[in-house]
Amino acid sequence: MQPDYSDAPRNKILCIDMKSFYASIELVKRNIHPLKGYLAVIGDKKRKGSVVLAASSALKKKYGIKTAHRLFQIPDKKEIILAEANMELYLEQSMKITEIFNSYLPLEAIHIYSIDEAWLKLNGSQKKYGNPIELAVKIKKEIWNKYRLPCSMGIGPNMFMAKVAMDNEGKKTGLCRWDYSDIQDKLWPLTLSDCWGIGSRTEKKLNKIGVYTVGELAQLPLDYLENKFGIIGNQLYYHAWGIDYSEVEGHFDDRKKAVGRGITLYSDYTDVEEIKTVIFNLAEEVSKRVRQNNLKGRTVSLSLGYSKSEKKKGFSRQLSLEKRTDMTRNIYQTAVVILNKHYQGEKVRKISLYLTKFIESDYQQLNLFNNDLKKSEINQVRDQLARKMGKDVLYYARNLEKGNIKNRIESTIGGHHK
Repeated sequence: MQPDYSDAPRNKILCIDMKSFYASIELVKRNIHPLKGYLAVIGDKKRKGSVVLAASSALKKKYGIKTAHRLFQIPDKKEIILAEANMELYLEQSMKITEIFNSYLPLEAIHIYSIDEAWLKLNGSQKKYGNPIELAVKIKKEIWNKYRLPCSMGIGPNMFMAKVAMDNEGKKTGLCRWDYSDIQDKLWPLTLSDCWGIGSRTEKKLNKIGVYTVGELAQLPLDYLENKFGIIGNQLYYHAWGIDYSEVEGHFDDRKKAVGRGITLYSDYTDVEEIKTVIFNLAEEVSKRVRQNNLKGRTVSLSLGYSKSEKKKGFSRQLSLEKRTDMTRNIYQTAVVILNKHYQGEKVRKISLYLTKFIESDYQQLNLFNNDLKKSEINQVRDQLARKMGKDVLYYARNLEKGNIKNRIESTIGGHHK
């Protein structure tokens, strides 16, 4: 049964994807056309098993090298350039592109989906910039003229349609627009794997009941999908009919909800003291970031991811302090309590630590019976010295112990070199 379109969103949503973003930036840096050069961005060029983080369009087309391939799979050809990831540069470029979006639209109309992808709500921009196609062309040209970076675009009445249009037509043509009138001709012929929002597990379950295309999915009753897939079934039904009630959530509220850091270890850790040392390294980084944002947090979250050889995947638990803190020692000790309670000797490959439930650190709840205020002042002085004289001017003795990853944390962003 066809859903009622009378209350379906009729916005003007533009979905933008920067084409092979990391690779394009590296090619432009080398004065090579981003669509013509053969370049792969590697996590670590010294490790043959290192993952390909990005491949240029030409490299994908000619050699079939894509994201998630390994370094040893790349042919040994003179024309292929290997670039080690520079996350700091990519983040900086992403911010500059967001500034272009913001020059046309308010921040509340900009939803940053990832470092290289965003949705823009163009409602109300017609009088100043023309129709959605005209504004999209202006943005595309400005990104190219300023930074020589290509992008793909899709316009739709909602976030889902804009994204699927961009993925399936915009990446071929550069820019396209889909509406509800295009559902049968453009959306329904897509295979499930070509439809954003349908994961591989859900696709396999649908394949088992004879559903392979979006059009076939649209023929299933809403009640059936909800009974079989729960709330995801509701989304599957409406997406198959091109309807999405999601709102573009602008990133105009800069208040931190969580501050954290995770690290994938180069080898499996089983020694508890070594695991604690890594947690201490993470606690030190988290506390530093919290102080930089003038915050204090109350809830500590610790996650451990186990090696593939383990039957369990790991655990994620949290514990709240009596009062908020920005100190390494308090964050670390709370995380160790979680570790001691839930860790049972499995091989650990990934560790993540977060602090949440914040308040501005200008607010102080004083306690006459401890010296937390003095310790906080010492941490602030230490931060100042590190900024002026280098991060190694003062450091905790624990950073000398076996298993520490302090240097890796300080020299990487997102696990890759700055």
